Amino acid sequence: MPDRLPPLTALRAFEAAARHMSFAKAAEELYVTPAALSYQIKSLEEHLGAPLFHRLNRAVALTEIGKTLAPGVQEGFQTLSSAWRSAQRQTDDATLMVTAGPAFTAKWLAPRFYEFARAHPEIDLRFSATLRNLDFNRDEVDVAIRFGEDRKEAGLWSFPMAREWVTPVMVPELAERFPTIESLSGATLIHDESIDFLRPRADWAAWCRLMNLDIDTSHGPRFTGADHSIDAALAGAGIALGRRALVVKDIYEGRLVAPYGQAISLKAGFRFLCREGTQARPHIAAFHAWMMKEIEKTSAVTEALTLTPIEEIFPT
Repeated sequence: MPDRLPPLTALRAFEAAARHMSFAKAAEELYVTPAALSYQIKSLEEHLGAPLFHRLNRAVALTEIGKTLAPGVQEGFQTLSSAWRSAQRQTDDATLMVTAGPAFTAKWLAPRFYEFARAHPEIDLRFSATLRNLDFNRDEVDVAIRFGEDRKEAGLWSFPMAREWVTPVMVPELAERFPTIESLSGATLIHDESIDFLRPRADWAAWCRLMNLDIDTSHGPRFTGADHSIDAALAGAGIALGRRALVVKDIYEGRLVAPYGQAISLKAGFRFLCREGTQARPHIAAFHAWMMKEIEKTSAVTEALTLTPIEEIFPT
């Protein structure tokens, strides 16, 4: 039996026919005649020395050998297609695919991206709001914004954005009702459980420990999505412990206030990720520069707060 692979066109014909279980539909997909597709499969069977399909009256079915071959051929073409799309992406500076978590997309990117679009009309900006683990090659992503501690990841360029903090935020009307930290004992506390994975935890109990405030923090609505807890605070439903990236624009523009002036500085933050070596490509560099400029616009909010590192509240 020959060791060399058969022609790619014959394998492509087999993959399509095995997926459709129809020579006619496979031929239509590949823009060839059924006779041409049948010839390619016949040549593949001759190359292998065994039949791959049972030819029935109006249908086809894989033989046992065909069932053995089909999964590997299908996976191979999927890998080849992914690699080809990835190579194409690296020659395309007109489209920028950005992925970020749902909360960051809703609270940071969505309210601001029109500024980037206006400054760079030549770049088609696309977003994917997801927290799943990504493969930059397989998922055709140019930039990922991810939350966590800064660390080196093989094959990736990682740039830490502004360090995150958390502080109580509320609408101005509630700030009048709860003017001091002691008055929080009568407030509805909104809990964001999306960063409960951090150790030590930067939650209401931690903030009260920082302020030497002895109140029960076990009550109040709890949200698994950070943007939902901020939306609840914007609706006046209570007081949320807001993260910098997700509340800074609302504070800067007056929709929320941070009246107590004390914040916990986290060890974790948002990172700008892209494939190593692509950070200098024009559309990626432009997006990174724009993000850093947008962060700088609201830096006065951070400067107005007294930041205490979480590790000082929970020393090891």
